[in-house]
Amino acid sequence: MAGRERSGPLAGVRVVECSMLGPGAITTHLADLGAEVIKVEPPAGDYIRRMTWPIVEGTSLMHLHISRGKRSIVLDLRTPEGAEVFRDLARGADAVVEAMRPGGLERRGLGYDALREVNPRLVFCTISGYGATGPYATLPSHGIAYDAWAGLVQPEATGDGFCAIPEHPSVGIHAGPLFGALGILAGVTRARATGQGCRLEVAQSDAAAAMDWLRSETYRAYERPEDEVTGNEADGFERRAPGTAGMRDGVRYQFYESADGHVLFMASERELWRNFCEGIGRPELFEAHPGSQYADHARGDTALQAVLRDVFRQRTTAEWVAFGDEHDTPIAPVNTPETIAADPQFQDRMPWIPQEVVGTDQLPSPLKFADVPLPVPAKAPTVGQHTDEVLTEVLAYTPDRIATLRTSGALGPT
Repeated sequence: MAGRERSGPLAGVRVVECSMLGPGAITTHLADLGAEVIKVEPPAGDYIRRMTWPIVEGTSLMHLHISRGKRSIVLDLRTPEGAEVFRDLARGADAVVEAMRPGGLERRGLGYDALREVNPRLVFCTISGYGATGPYATLPSHGIAYDAWAGLVQPEATGDGFCAIPEHPSVGIHAGPLFGALGILAGVTRARATGQGCRLEVAQSDAAAAMDWLRSETYRAYERPEDEVTGNEADGFERRAPGTAGMRDGVRYQFYESADGHVLFMASERELWRNFCEGIGRPELFEAHPGSQYADHARGDTALQAVLRDVFRQRTTAEWVAFGDEHDTPIAPVNTPETIAADPQFQDRMPWIPQEVVGTDQLPSPLKFADVPLPVPAKAPTVGQHTDEVLTEVLAYTPDRIATLRTSGALGPT
């Protein structure tokens, strides 16, 4: 492979990316695993560097994270010369990623049909907000739109009568790139086995809905007659709302205040509930409230909930976690995005990539390979930082050809 020596399980995989903003995360997952990712930018660059907050020494955290481990080359694809360089990059690539509104490369004469002529093994992936088809395909959007569309987040009312966006984890903008990376790897695997490339596309809205499949599929199942689809035996077969909405009134599966914070108690199986009661020296609680064998949350049993409230206040969160480990009872600490870094499990599993390396402290890939270390990603590039390097190392262009390209405007204004 021409260019830099790379490590990781995807060393030897080359991806050419054209992206704007968050969808570029699709190749971050691949770069974290060692793939070579070449980010092709217009002369003005991807404005991800100035988008959202925080801004770290003049550059957004979003760019520092999403573009880490990638190389940036500037190409003006409006010029014939710039388009030709792009074709040369695609010729030696495993995949081309179009992480923007669908059809952007097609309008430049660089769509899948054109690129497969120079590389029949190419995997061409488009990731966008609402996908390449459907009535919303051309609708402009931003990240929370996909979660709102998928029913994951609902408006809150403020005290002065306005609507507000509640605090919530974003799903579509993260799940879409993850599904896309999986699809790219599937396509590359097939291409290397058969010599045939493919075209695929993923919508961040679809991904948000797919991640919440349990709730939507439950409501769909409830459209069938009650003699066909029931609830759980523990609830008298009542057809409860799915997901966390149906657990709001749970008692054996519920948040409880500890001596210094909160824990999540999850003894919904009878055996685990017995373990807990015996562990705290209160076997009479089990005898009085044995419940069903499986999936019993003791919903609505406020008398039992009051007892458990007092019990959980007697120990710290760390003490309850240790108790759960000792007595085989599922009890989890409750963290926030601010406090998670102090959690010992986080510290063991998710060591920060330090700001000295990538510009600001960042989380690593959650994937762990026993025998193949993952590469330490390089800091996200400035616009066109690696233009000459890529043209020389990857495409073996001579200095004279690069000078000619620069004069033509293919590499942006001089």
